[in-house]
Amino acid sequence: MDSSPQRTAQSSEGNSAKLMHRRGIAVLVISVLLLIPCVWHRHIEAGDLGSHVYNAWLAQLMERVQVPGLYVAKQWNNVLFDLMLLRLGDVLGFAAAEKIAVSICILVFFWGAFSFVYAVTERPPWMLTPCIAMLAYGYSFNMGFLNYYLSVGLACFALAAVWRGSVRNLIGGVAIALLALLAHPIGFLWFVATAIYVALWRVIPDYWRLVLPIGVIATYVALRMFFANNTQFYADWKPEPFYWMNGTDQLILYGHRYEVLARASLVWGGICFAIGVVKSLRGDTGSAKPLRLPAELYLIALVASAFVPENIHSDLYAGWIGLLVSRLTVITAILGLCLLCTVPLQKWSAAGFGLIAACFSVFLHQDTGKVARMEANAESAIAKLVRGTRVVPVINAPGDWRIQFIAHSVERACIERCFSFSNYEPSSGQFRVRVRPGSPIVTDSSEKSEEMASGDYVVRPEDLPLVSIYQCVDADWTKLCAAPLKAGQKTEAPDTPPEKP
Repeated sequence: MDSSPQRTAQSSEGNSAKLMHRRGIAVLVISVLLLIPCVWHRHIEAGDLGSHVYNAWLAQLMERVQVPGLYVAKQWNNVLFDLMLLRLGDVLGFAAAEKIAVSICILVFFWGAFSFVYAVTERPPWMLTPCIAMLAYGYSFNMGFLNYYLSVGLACFALAAVWRGSVRNLIGGVAIALLALLAHPIGFLWFVATAIYVALWRVIPDYWRLVLPIGVIATYVALRMFFANNTQFYADWKPEPFYWMNGTDQLILYGHRYEVLARASLVWGGICFAIGVVKSLRGDTGSAKPLRLPAELYLIALVASAFVPENIHSDLYAGWIGLLVSRLTVITAILGLCLLCTVPLQKWSAAGFGLIAACFSVFLHQDTGKVARMEANAESAIAKLVRGTRVVPVINAPGDWRIQFIAHSVERACIERCFSFSNYEPSSGQFRVRVRPGSPIVTDSSEKSEEMASGDYVVRPEDLPLVSIYQCVDADWTKLCAAPLKAGQKTEAPDTPPEKP
């Protein structure tokens, strides 16, 4: 047995806590700077976040028995962020609750990733703070997958504890992992899979270790064959080559210019890594930390993109389990940072990453500002409606945007004013808020919800009264109008004549 990783891990057991204590001011300053995007606009614009806030309001109404046909399901996963949002909303109101709950998630994710990289490499990744900060505001965050996002951050803390090897840390890591499970099962599964892999890697003789990555990749192949040939599931895979799913894709958000930043970060990271390896081999800064285990974990995560389905549909849930690979690459990115931090990085490395992060921040402020303007226009349009009106938001993001869930900001604008009849969460069966057949508040059909939101749904007489919130000015997609729908009209076109039966 090669016990050196175990001894090394145990010897650094208190390093992370000591570092945080010594660098308390730096930790505080970074944390404050990290949360600036949370106060850029009146609301935090992050895709599905608007739906989370809106459904937390519905849950509040359910406690008061004010929304017929809706109920709260007992659920042990995919609920932690929603519970936090609801309870904070009960005390502080949802405007403040949103800011606080999201800020907690961002800090958990950032410092969780920081701690995990530190535990793996025994190097505090200060030089990589711009990278971790960009990742904290990457695709998974901007799509509003907050339960998943929080789960990954907690899993990072759990893995950082388990990596050190002591019984006390093992117990603490498992406890944190169970909290991650409450947030989302993917973070918990990543923790379990990685912990088992590392434990086996440490006890298997060196010449047998190659069996582990081969076995995992073989499992990927079997998984793809299962989904491709099992008629009980419908699955599809990302068309892009898997090597583009290297973690930097998390930076591609609202347009083509983000692709430039993603490629620049990949190239700059490769240069920094290559120079660090060369310096280590020459002995200029001492030997590099062992590369093999971090490299294996990164390779396994990268290859997963070629075999794991992007979207899955089964009889288990009414809705799709979607965008799996797109969100899983945040884990690939974290493991990539572990690999990069195994070599000594120079200050100029951080300067380059800092420049990329500065551009990323400027772009993010500009683009989320457009969504904030759209939400303000939605509030103006909704303010003219009778309180309690049922609406269908039909909002399309610009064609080159990867973040498409901007219509959920309109649902947040409905709080205390209207009901989103196309709200997808209750009918999907994947969230706490559920719907019974015939509810007047929200459709009980996942398919109808998708068709309504896309604008393709043809309104039936029994659906009325219904109001469409839609983009009414071709030159400015942020401009919204509200108009009542008639039977035979499509939800995206209330200003056109109804279709003839």
